[in-house]
Amino acid sequence: MIRQRFVLDTSALTDTQTRELEGGGTLCVAMGGILDIIAEARLHLGISCYIPFPSVYNEMRDFAKNNGCGDETLAKIDTWLVKKTPDRYEVKIPSKIFYDYVDFMRGRINKGMDVAEEAIWDGATECLFRTTKAKSKHEIEPEIERNVIGEIISKFRDKYRNALRYGILDSAPDIDVLLLAKELDAAVVASDIGIQKWAEQLGLRFVNSKSFPAMIKEYLKRTKPDKAASMI
Repeated sequence: MIRQRFVLDTSALTDTQTRELEGGGTLCVAMGGILDIIAEARLHLGISCYIPFPSVYNEMRDFAKNNGCGDETLAKIDTWLVKKTPDRYEVKIPSKIFYDYVDFMRGRINKGMDVAEEAIWDGATECLFRTTKAKSKHEIEPEIERNVIGEIISKFRDKYRNALRYGILDSAPDIDVLLLAKELDAAVVASDIGIQKWAEQLGLRFVNSKSFPAMIKEYLKRTKPDKAASMI
């Protein structure tokens, strides 16, 4: 009998690609469908899916509520996902991981500064060009100026997000997912690139959110449901 443990990030239930692969529909329908699969796996295969409490648990419930999901979806979260607070004092992380993370973050911060400098130069150049071209500052149309600056800011935000946030752990729930998975020797389920990168650094198994439902379905298909495993 297969007995596995998984630790779920919020993206395990909310990922857009997962929803499309599972037949589309609203977010609430998709979340409910994935939770139904998890329920079957727990009842018939003894597979347990954990979420860090209270960080990911609250994040997941808030996400469901903010998207109009009803009490049924919230009840499924409470019933089929095992809530556990990671032991932040006893879980041991190799010092090399901290060294690599600090070095990685330093590189990301430097990229963020380069992007900010580029945006400042773009804004200053555009303003200088328009001021030089106009005979007086009164000839510069405020609405056009706002649009131009708005485009520069939008471009800056996109580049900054890609430069600084891609591949990093940027929230407490992200760290809790990794700590709990390390504590339980469980696989991590997420669509977040940062979680994936550092799960691999910690030697943890990683399952992409979009692959998770299909994998559990395959387990269920290959196992006779009448041989129910005890719950963990």
